[in-house]
Amino acid sequence: MGEFEYGTDGPKLILAAVDGSTTSLHAGAYAVGLARRQHSELVVITVTTTPALSGLSADAVTVLAESAQSLASDLHEQAKEYLRLLKMEARLMTVHGDPYIEIVRAADDLRADAVVVGASMKAGHRLVGSLAGRLIKAGKWPVTVVP
Repeated sequence: MGEFEYGTDGPKLILAAVDGSTTSLHAGAYAVGLARRQHSELVVITVTTTPALSGLSADAVTVLAESAQSLASDLHEQAKEYLRLLKMEARLMTVHGDPYIEIVRAADDLRADAVVVGASMKAGHRLVGSLAGRLIKAGKWPVTVVP
């Protein structure tokens, strides 16, 4: 677990998860501002997923995986342009898999001091527990949920 050093007043490394949803883009922008103010290292992660639908052909799965990868590339191009305009640097990562598992893995591997995610806009998540809620329950790092 990342620890704050005496004499510093903020996180050294912030992990922001961005998936293209409006709230995740707000989270990314918030994380950039936070990293800038706190002089923190910023890592932006995009987790691509392929829905596990048994009725899909191998070709359909390939198309879905390619479109997920294409979305991640587009997001990273937008992020690079945004960061360039702000004269900020960040590490951009794309991983494939379950968003919760991959964000936890990245936060642990990077020894993140803070995780920033967007609030889920899916209605069912209020009942079942969103990605943000699961990350908070993990209790490993401060989690900021941006609307």
